[in-house]
Amino acid sequence: MVGLYRIHATGGPEVLHWEDEVLPEPSGDQVRVRHTAIGLNYIDVYHRSGLYPLPMPARLGTEAAGVVEAVGEAVSDLTIGDRVAYAGALGAYADANVLPAGRLVRVPDGISDEIAAASLLKGLTACYLLTRTRRVAPEHTLLVHAAAGGVGLILCQWARAIGATVIGTVGSEEKAALARENGADHTILYRQEEVASRVRELTGGRGVDVVYDSIGKDTFQASLDALAPLGLFVSYGNASGNAPAVSPHDLQSRGSLFFTRPTLATYSARTEDLRAMADELFGLIGAGTVQVHVNQRYPLSDLARAHRDLEARATTGSTVLLPG
Repeated sequence: MVGLYRIHATGGPEVLHWEDEVLPEPSGDQVRVRHTAIGLNYIDVYHRSGLYPLPMPARLGTEAAGVVEAVGEAVSDLTIGDRVAYAGALGAYADANVLPAGRLVRVPDGISDEIAAASLLKGLTACYLLTRTRRVAPEHTLLVHAAAGGVGLILCQWARAIGATVIGTVGSEEKAALARENGADHTILYRQEEVASRVRELTGGRGVDVVYDSIGKDTFQASLDALAPLGLFVSYGNASGNAPAVSPHDLQSRGSLFFTRPTLATYSARTEDLRAMADELFGLIGAGTVQVHVNQRYPLSDLARAHRDLEARATTGSTVLLPG
């Protein structure tokens, strides 16, 4: 018997219900993982609210770390007792989960379960954004929205290691300082400054090569206005609601711009790609190049409050949920 969160209808944090259930024994290529730390991500809010619809009833949570406690007969690369983590598979808001072995990555020695759970989804996102969606190089200038958030801080650090110039948008002086400490060369207080105009000032009127926009509706126009000719608009989140439709004519008239809406699910669909990106991420964390800031910890039983704080933008860096 394990405890888990399930929703029977979409809505606010109040729809999250703790229930007991007997998990099936893993069979075939399945593995049962006993969770030790669980990541909190904005995609969980999209699932709960219905922005990203799921069949009801649904289990939530997409990221966790833990220990293998049972394996199916077809699993040959993992054994009981291995430390593992996963990102992108539903059911993480629970004491344990059963999932395919191909969705799991090993957690290296020297990286704690909390760091693995706090960093895998956000770090894999930063990895594909910087190395696959556009292979960022030292000559590139980037605009990172929500630069003091979980993905934002990793993006800033990773981009700094590459040698790119980073401009980050933040909501307060405290968040600006945090973003600069983690690699942002410049910060823009979006509540006080007009973002695109400030970007033009910082880039000598040219604009940026890539915009990484996880906010959506509220930042769409500023992101578009901030791009240099041949620039890339990467829309990878909707924290403020869905971005409006993109006009092909707008992309043309602004200098042959590119627009993409990537997802981790696509970039990590193959096990070999998932594990290669995880190796890149854990390598940078192990070397100290990327530092993961676990700035909030909640007991799993306090999940509703964690969701409220995340939606209120009252968190910085990463948040972990700890099973009882």
